Amino acid sequence: MADIPLTPEQEAEAQRLYETLQQAFLDEARQTARLLASKDDRHLLGATEFDLRDRAHRLAAKALENALAGRKKGGIAAPA
Repeated sequence: MADIPLTPEQEAEAQRLYETLQQAFLDEARQTARLLASKDDRHLLGATEFDLRDRAHRLAAKALENALAGRKKGGIAAPA
């Protein structure tokens, strides 16, 4: 993945988000590893796939919540 060029302000925001989300990502990685280790080959697909997707979606939602929480309160500007 190519690096995303950021302004100094954006880089500071990226660092704040990284620090805020780091523990949540590590906790989720640990739980994902435990889930996968608990399944034999027959049970890696199917319900386990859906569980992993749900976990990824929850983590993405947490990232969005943290990004929004760090921004100024107020309305969301319409896209230009």
